Amino acid sequence: MKFYSNIFKATKKNILKASLLIKSGTVVAIPTETVYGLAGNALKSSAVKKIYQLKKRPKHNPLIVHFSSLEAIKQIAVVHPDCIKLAKKFSPGPITYVLPIKKNSGISPLVLNSKKQIACRIPNHKTFLSILKQSEVPIAAPSANMSNAVSTLRAVDVHKEFGSKIKMILDTNKIKIGLESTVIKFGSTIQILRPGAITKEMLEKTLRKKVSLPAKFKTIEAPGQMKKHYSPGIPVYLNQKKEKPNGALLVFGRYKLKGRHIFYLSKKSSLEEAAKNLYVLLRTAKEKGFKNISVHPIPNKGIGRAINDRLTRAAG
Repeated sequence: MKFYSNIFKATKKNILKASLLIKSGTVVAIPTETVYGLAGNALKSSAVKKIYQLKKRPKHNPLIVHFSSLEAIKQIAVVHPDCIKLAKKFSPGPITYVLPIKKNSGISPLVLNSKKQIACRIPNHKTFLSILKQSEVPIAAPSANMSNAVSTLRAVDVHKEFGSKIKMILDTNKIKIGLESTVIKFGSTIQILRPGAITKEMLEKTLRKKVSLPAKFKTIEAPGQMKKHYSPGIPVYLNQKKEKPNGALLVFGRYKLKGRHIFYLSKKSSLEEAAKNLYVLLRTAKEKGFKNISVHPIPNKGIGRAINDRLTRAAG
């Protein structure tokens, strides 16, 4: 592997260093169980501004703030009773709760949506949890990629996005899921603002009530709602059985297709495996010089809904 001066192994020493950098207001890249995140102190507007600047992210697109526990979330947000039920079942994990912010929370207003709500998550990743506990601050951490581009699952891909603009990238191979967290909001109905690994069926089973998955939203209340997002920078075509001229084909299922243009999301028809491979393969196809990407039909169930959501936005 090529040597990169800002990529560091996630040792105890480097985790402590990353924690201190974040607390001081520096932005670093750290892994989560979903994707890599650009992490900054959510109490410091200067750090949050840096995240927006690095990503070239629109200011109306709010950030997810990460906490070490539900008790830490309760200190800064008004927690809905259903949120407590879900947190007991799924947190730490790939689920984000959109909640009203309390007055005098200390959280930078730049992370909030237009309704003064904060997106809160407790990550299920040993490195990230260690950083949260050692830094002793809530951490804003959107995906570590340029706005609207494909998220990153490898330290080297973070470096390709930002080069030396980031002082520290912690390297780990332990990213289990590969897609961003499920985002939900509470009210007269419970709505999924962004699908993820925690599915509609899982939420309904836990809450014993209906959860909606609206097709359209009037305003952006959480990350992942932009129409154009997760784009590899070349055209993406959905529900295709064959590749297009000069294009790659992402295959799902037990096929025996060969060629440099063939990339398998999952040979076992595993939606979980396809989710973990999706962003890496979108990046790889672009890097290998293909001019477009066609994708096999993906079953629209379970985490397949999240895969199709990302692909639909990638196709723009």
